[in-house]
Amino acid sequence: MNDISQLERKAFSPPHAHPDIMDLHILDHRLRVTSISKNGLVNFTHPLIKLIFLRNRTRCKFFSLTETPENYTVVLDEEGFKELQPSEHLKVEGSIWLPLNVVSNGNASSSSQAVGVTKIAKSVIAPLAQQHVSVFMLSTYQTDFILVREKDLSIVISTLEEEFNIYKEVGGESVPVQCTDVSNGLQKNGKEALQPTVHPVLIPQNQFCVMSLDPDTLPSIATTLIDVLFYSNCPKDDAQSSPSQDLDCIKFFSFSLIDGYISLVMDTEAQRQFPADLLFTSSSGELWRMVRIGGQPLGFDECGIVAQISQPLADSDISAYYISTFSFDHALVPEEDIVSVTDMLQHQRKEPATS
Repeated sequence: MNDISQLERKAFSPPHAHPDIMDLHILDHRLRVTSISKNGLVNFTHPLIKLIFLRNRTRCKFFSLTETPENYTVVLDEEGFKELQPSEHLKVEGSIWLPLNVVSNGNASSSSQAVGVTKIAKSVIAPLAQQHVSVFMLSTYQTDFILVREKDLSIVISTLEEEFNIYKEVGGESVPVQCTDVSNGLQKNGKEALQPTVHPVLIPQNQFCVMSLDPDTLPSIATTLIDVLFYSNCPKDDAQSSPSQDLDCIKFFSFSLIDGYISLVMDTEAQRQFPADLLFTSSSGELWRMVRIGGQPLGFDECGIVAQISQPLADSDISAYYISTFSFDHALVPEEDIVSVTDMLQHQRKEPATS
C-alpha cells in the first residue's frame, strides 16, 4: 500500500496567519481553458504527449485534460498553451483564468467531515455566485482549484477578504494581499443576485475512482494511459457491452499534472486496465457516482451553476469533487449518497423560484 497520507488534500500555512481564518491562495499560474474536438484529437497528440509525459521538454506547470462524450477540455498555463497550434478543432475561451486554492491553516479537521467542494461551498462558491463571478472548478486528488477570470480578481478579493487570509503566490513565496493592493475601481456588485437557472442533471451508472500516482512511475503506465486517452474511441473487435449499457454509462476520464502532482479520475472499467499497485486512492478506497449538470452546453458566463449543486451537498455534509469542462459540469459524490443526492436535486427542480 502506498503511503501517500501527506499528499491527501494539500494544506500549508504561513506562520503569521490568523489561526481562526482559513487561507485563500491566488496561485502563480495564468491559465487558458480550451477544447479539442473528438475528431481533431489526432492533430494534437504530439503536444499532448509532450505535456503529459515529457516534463523536461516543457515549462508547463499546470496541465489538465478531461475527456467527455463531447470533446476534450484542456486547461493549461501559458507555457503549455504555446504548444497548442491554432486549429479549427481547437476552441479557446477568451479569458485568462487564475486558480485559487483554500487551505485550512494546517488544521485538516474542521466542523465538516466532508471533503472537496463541500468545504468551500458556503465560504467561497456561494458568495462569488451572489457577486456574479463565474467560476470554473477543477477538483483533483490533492486539492480543489477554483478558477476565476483575471479581470474579476478585484471583486473576488473584496468579496472574500472578510472570510479569508488572502495570499498571492509570487516566485514561490506567499505574499499577503491587502484590499488596498487591488484597484478600488471594481466595487462589489450591487445588482440583485438573479435566480439561477436550475439545470437538468444526468446521473450515469458508472462508478468512478479518484486516484493519484507517483510521477516517477508515470513511464510505467505510459502505454496504458496513451491507449485510454487517445485510442479509447476506436471500435474494438471484442466489444461486448450491450447498447443499453452504453446508454447508461458516460465516457469521462481526467488527467491532471499540476505543480508535480498527478491526479486521475476514471471509471472502474478504465481502472481495470492499469496496474493496481501503481495507482493509489484514499485509505477508504471509496467509489464515486457522477452528477452531470446541463442539458445544453453551459457556456462560461452564467453564474451559480456550481452553487446549484454544492450548496445542497454542503447542507447535507456530503463530500463532492467537482470538475468543470468546456461544455458541462460534473460533480462526483460518494456512491452511498447517490440516492439521497438524486432525491435532493429532483426536489430542487420542483421548488418554485424564490426571491
